[in-house]
Amino acid sequence: MAALKDKTIVVGVSGGIAAYKAAELVRLLTTCGARVRVMMTRNATEFITPLTLQTLSLSPVATDTFSLTQESEIGHIRLADTADAIVIAPASANVIAKATYGLADDIVTTVLLAAQCPIAFAPAMNVHMYAHPTVVENLARLRSRGITIIEPGDGALACGYEGKGRLADPPIIINELERLLTPQDLAGERILITAGPTQEPIDPVRFVSNRSTGKMGFAIARAAWRRGASVKLIAGPSSVATPHGVEHFGTISAADMLNTTASHFPWCSALIMAAAVADFRPRHPAGHKLKKNHQGMQLNLAPITDELPHLAERKGDRLMIGFAAETEDLEVNALDKLHRKKLDMIVGNDVSRSDAGFAVDTNIVTILTTDGRIETTPKLLKDEVADLILDRIVALREARRTPTALRAIES
Repeated sequence: MAALKDKTIVVGVSGGIAAYKAAELVRLLTTCGARVRVMMTRNATEFITPLTLQTLSLSPVATDTFSLTQESEIGHIRLADTADAIVIAPASANVIAKATYGLADDIVTTVLLAAQCPIAFAPAMNVHMYAHPTVVENLARLRSRGITIIEPGDGALACGYEGKGRLADPPIIINELERLLTPQDLAGERILITAGPTQEPIDPVRFVSNRSTGKMGFAIARAAWRRGASVKLIAGPSSVATPHGVEHFGTISAADMLNTTASHFPWCSALIMAAAVADFRPRHPAGHKLKKNHQGMQLNLAPITDELPHLAERKGDRLMIGFAAETEDLEVNALDKLHRKKLDMIVGNDVSRSDAGFAVDTNIVTILTTDGRIETTPKLLKDEVADLILDRIVALREARRTPTALRAIES
């Protein structure tokens, strides 16, 4: 949530039953460290009181364009000038129409006309209203002006109908605001990420696996989307929630993961292989549950073919980044893997540590690149490590572009 820390976020609340969700949105924003300012239309105050939002935001709520108290500093101009971002949540069909045509007859629409910062609308309304051609056209016009539209969800609506029109959940609105306030240095990149463990069956109820939870790969996917990339995440069994905006493909076995990765490889501009893919599988999985016996059980394991060299042969301009989970000789083993698998960069970590590696929120990594650079981080949150890895990908991409640009200048 670092993108929102110390940022001034103006939340505009318009009239509709979904206005009650603004309380949770304001609470989450303050929890993220944002300075929250709230403005409300007159209709919004029929659904939730300004006092509620004032208490949660720790700041006065603007409700009246012409209040002598609120307007002592020309409040609507001050709100617009101090905002790092504005989000209208919920955005009714009425306020969407007013914003589309530049009407300014209340505090919310007046601030919108004066604003120079990024703006997002989170619509909420009856399913038929949302599908009405006028609303569809108005939202398209707002998008064409660079305004972000946070799509409503599907489900049961307060009016009794079922369909699209529910206000996006506050955590999703937070995610969209983070993206809005993050430099889009990965815009245009299509990043394919693998994450989590694989499971190789012993019988229908048992399997061989590893301790990976997928936290590192999911963190990279979340950060890449926030920085503007299109992201596909191929993940083994994991309890980690799929990041907002990321397309998720679930897999089970190493063969599933490798085949799915190969099928999506032509789409990507960068492949980040953060998954802990099994190296071995039971050679002859049983078709029925094996019964317990006093003799024990011996597993005959067969190696799993590594498909990465085949992908590397056709990578072209794609970047390929691998991971090396080690318990000893980290740099030696990671460097060997870097060259053997023809990667552009590899991220190694010592998974024997209790504060790094699997099933924890922190990590300590060593990043090695083909130009001989070796960088070891201090202990960081995995979200911080994710951004650091993506920073290095941006640098690799720029390094590739620079020689071409120099040749163009020289010629």
